[in-house]
Amino acid sequence: MAEPGGGRPVTVSDVQQLVRRKDEIEAQIKACYELLEGQKGVGMHEPLVDAEGFPRADIDLYQVRTARHNIICLQNDHKALMKQVEEALHKLHAREKEKHAKDEAEALAEAMSQNQSLPQAFAKVNAVTPGSPASVSGLQVDDEIVEFGSVNINNFQNLQNIATVVQHSEGRPLSVTVIRGGRRVHVGLTPKRWAGKGLLG
Repeated sequence: MAEPGGGRPVTVSDVQQLVRRKDEIEAQIKACYELLEGQKGVGMHEPLVDAEGFPRADIDLYQVRTARHNIICLQNDHKALMKQVEEALHKLHAREKEKHAKDEAEALAEAMSQNQSLPQAFAKVNAVTPGSPASVSGLQVDDEIVEFGSVNINNFQNLQNIATVVQHSEGRPLSVTVIRGGRRVHVGLTPKRWAGKGLLG
């Protein structure tokens, strides 16, 4: 069937309109059958002539013929309409399914791109001493370090690299980037002497 409105997608209101039309046709068919019932119960196939072959005088022949003709036409319309309703529903469901699949694919693509855009970590924070420079800067246990000053995944060899950067940066803020809960977080960390061991804690 040509989609209603010339090529635009089928909508729920299109289907509702078709269903309303179907209900109207069913009501018209019922009315025609009631009219036949009222004519001495002649249905669709009772003869309209008497035993001698004369038109029956006890019924309104014109009304009966018209009602029968209308019923046949309306039933054909009804059949065509039911096919339209069915096709429209199929299209509607297919579109819903397609939309759902598209939404899922987009959500997945977004999640993938977020994962891809997260840089590789080279170290993980396993302890932060309360009151230490690391603690004051907002560094947290389980933060995964991706950048520590000039150190990153590409030039990191061992923890000595970080220790060197820390010693050279005493009293100067260092830019530290960590991954926390799947998100990139920037922390400003200033290595300095404090009550505990080292310059970070």
